[in-house]
Amino acid sequence: MNARTMSLRGRSKGRQAANSSAMDAAARWGFMARGTIYLLIGLLALQIAFADVGGGSGGEQADRGGALAEIGEQPMGSVLLWALGVGLVGMSLWRLSEALFGASGPDGRKASKRLLSAGRFVFYGFVAYSVLTFAAGDKSGSSGDQQSQDVTATAMEQPGGRWIVGIAGAAIIGAGLWIAVRALRRDYHKHLKLGQMSRKVRQFVDVTGVGGGVARGVLFGGIGVFVLQAAIEFEPDKAKGFDATLRSFADAPAGRWLLALVALGLVLFGVFSFAMARWRKV
Repeated sequence: MNARTMSLRGRSKGRQAANSSAMDAAARWGFMARGTIYLLIGLLALQIAFADVGGGSGGEQADRGGALAEIGEQPMGSVLLWALGVGLVGMSLWRLSEALFGASGPDGRKASKRLLSAGRFVFYGFVAYSVLTFAAGDKSGSSGDQQSQDVTATAMEQPGGRWIVGIAGAAIIGAGLWIAVRALRRDYHKHLKLGQMSRKVRQFVDVTGVGGGVARGVLFGGIGVFVLQAAIEFEPDKAKGFDATLRSFADAPAGRWLLALVALGLVLFGVFSFAMARWRKV
């Protein structure tokens, strides 16, 4: 057997694994895990919106760390945390399979699609790692705001660091706009099993998909603005994570209601992720 034949057989087995029922289950478990985290972040942000926002009150952080802390306090919380971490590992592996062998759909094997899947593999791999380390008892990296500031400070110490941070901020703003526009255009329809959904279910999914996607895009855009501001002013502490960005919305005109609207959108995105776990083509 020559090297070419072995390579072809290896790719064939890889594609079989990527299209297996196990990978299908891993992806759906991942969507459930993502939905749980966003749902809790949204609920925590709603608590902040209707607490004493002006006085800085708000209890738990409205970010991944706050959501994980909330889960950990529940009965069987440790088990739930491990389940979330494993689900996100499944999501990461599914995105890796898309990067290697292409995603579902007619244009799933395009280089741009596979590169995007590779980026998502890295992102969800990082999120899975942070959740699993939290479940194992390491709470040191649970603050998203502190992580953002630390990463920004480290980047600024590098040659051309200010430009790197500025470009990263602009890219995050662009990503937020891209997320919101795709949600408004309902681009997710091409990934759904629409034929298996009733009209009312489609309407429900559209409410959660559009509302949730726009809110997520606004949040990412806000994070990008603060990263860009940190680069312009050369102050790493200006960078913010989910929690501080959400709280900053309260400083805008009608801020409490703006924060509540974005928070509700994040809850909707959590519900939308549950819908994706049920009806997403994998």
